[in-house]
Amino acid sequence: MAQAKTMAVATHNGRFQLWAGFSFLTLMFLLSATMAFAQPKIIKSHGISTFGDLKYGADFKHFDYVNPDAPKGGEMSTWAFGTFNSLTPYILKGQAGALSSIFFESLMSGSADEPDSMYGLLAESIEYPEDRSWAIFNIRPEARFSDGTPVTAEDVAFSMEILREKGRLSYKVLLQDFEKAEVLGPLKVKFTFVDGANTRELPMTAAGLPIFSKAYFAEHDFAESTLEPPLGSGEYVLHNVVPGKTISYRRQADYWGKELPINQGRSNFEFLTFEYYADYTAAFEGFKGGTYNFREEFLSKLWATSYNFPALNKGWAVKTTLPDGNPSGTQGFWLNTRRDKFKDPRVREAMGMVFNFEWSNKALFYDLYERTDSFWENSNLQASGMPSADELELLEPLRKHLPDSVFTEPAFVPNISKTRQLDRKALRNAGKLLDAAGWPVVNGKRTNANGEVLSVEFLNDSPSFERIVNPFIDNLKRLGIQTELKTVDPAQATERQKEYDYDVVIQRFVMSLTPGIELRNIFSSEVVDNPGASNLSGLSNPAIDALLDIIEKAQTREELNTAVRALDRSLRALHIWIPQWYKPVHNISYLDVFEHPDNLPPYAMGEMDFWWYNAEKAAKLKAAGAF
Repeated sequence: MAQAKTMAVATHNGRFQLWAGFSFLTLMFLLSATMAFAQPKIIKSHGISTFGDLKYGADFKHFDYVNPDAPKGGEMSTWAFGTFNSLTPYILKGQAGALSSIFFESLMSGSADEPDSMYGLLAESIEYPEDRSWAIFNIRPEARFSDGTPVTAEDVAFSMEILREKGRLSYKVLLQDFEKAEVLGPLKVKFTFVDGANTRELPMTAAGLPIFSKAYFAEHDFAESTLEPPLGSGEYVLHNVVPGKTISYRRQADYWGKELPINQGRSNFEFLTFEYYADYTAAFEGFKGGTYNFREEFLSKLWATSYNFPALNKGWAVKTTLPDGNPSGTQGFWLNTRRDKFKDPRVREAMGMVFNFEWSNKALFYDLYERTDSFWENSNLQASGMPSADELELLEPLRKHLPDSVFTEPAFVPNISKTRQLDRKALRNAGKLLDAAGWPVVNGKRTNANGEVLSVEFLNDSPSFERIVNPFIDNLKRLGIQTELKTVDPAQATERQKEYDYDVVIQRFVMSLTPGIELRNIFSSEVVDNPGASNLSGLSNPAIDALLDIIEKAQTREELNTAVRALDRSLRALHIWIPQWYKPVHNISYLDVFEHPDNLPPYAMGEMDFWWYNAEKAAKLKAAGAF
């Protein structure tokens, strides 16, 4: 006890004084301890996740779901829709080819059995403080671009700056909270984030950026689209390209990272090939004819009625379903609220009422689908019922910017229609909403007080989708809305979508189980007028912006889940989107030369990642005349 007294510190007139007998050595000890206590804890790790939990330790040998002994070789080929004129997917100009991001690697990469963990790829480790206000990456000395030149900290810093300066808008949004990237050494780079930013996931954003060669782009314009294969560090390089028709990638035998634990049992195919088609049905005929060997089927009619071709009947091909553990996406009709006619949510809700999913599912989809209700369908992030107390705590301060229904009614779900194309009850209810919104029927057409007729154009780029949209258009016409379907080629559709030149567009976004900054590009008011963003509906709402901010700041998964459910509930009440349908499985068919692990992970089917080619099966099928 006496020793404790000699270490006590008293204050007198605002100054610190030491008790008699307090030694200089003791003072230095206290000062050192105080300084140490003030220093933030620095975490150094082989991986990182949003909330700190990693499944795989620093000594892991491979991911649990891969076959580390999978053979290398063979070709996986599939189809792609539309056309392409570029191999540069990170800029607004041009239409990038399928999987053209394969050339480039990131500092860290994710696993398919965790919702948000990342492990070292180009970087062997990451360092960051508990508040995640900065992140240092230590690059692997062996990391190389495909021309043999080393990947350096200079390349990493350059990559951030060039994406911010010349990249697509989505990257500019992702990087707006990045203050700088500093080169601390040849293989050490530090990202510092803007003071006051929501830093929870910014180290992971940095970890996931594609890394480019600074020397290569000193001689090539990053902003120009090109079919010249760009220099990257990835395992695959360009094998063959036929503009607008075919892209093929080849695995490098001397790839620098083939021994890394993160890469074991992966990238097993010698070639990855994409054959382009302008129509889904034509693509199916190509599959039947053996032009490519793997197909995921998205047309229910084909799946239900057309998978009886010779290759299947002879046992040369496989038809099966595999589970899909991801949120099922936001596929639907997106209404462009930048247009005055869609400003009133009652107009948007009325249109949604006469999309008859129940009839479509029975008559067109062979009852293979379920109706989408939520932006996070098929996940625990989907809002349901009345808002919980925790949701209300977030929503109440935002009440003036949200519909009353958010607080007084269960989370919005589309009306259930009778299984005939036109449900007259839905038609009457939709008509009442349009009347109330100032669009009564005049001479058979919905007309406002200024004499303007309510007209709607659907922008479509697939002829095979017409049979689905046209019945909806017929119902809208019965409602008094002048409606037409505009089918254009995929390139024109892409350009019109970039400029928001549409009334209604059909699109699907796959949502994350750990959403964050990427949501700004879809729902934030800050991108609403920026060409090339994904805010298809033109949404600009202070409450939504506030909820996006809360999501980014969430410190626990429980907080995140609550905030996402509040956002989901609010978005659905705003009727910016008419939801379509989903299925919680992958419908696939392929030539019986592939194998995959029995323990497929929940968040990826992995057909081009960790499946492999069985050369013995292939030889037997070839001898039988299968290809």
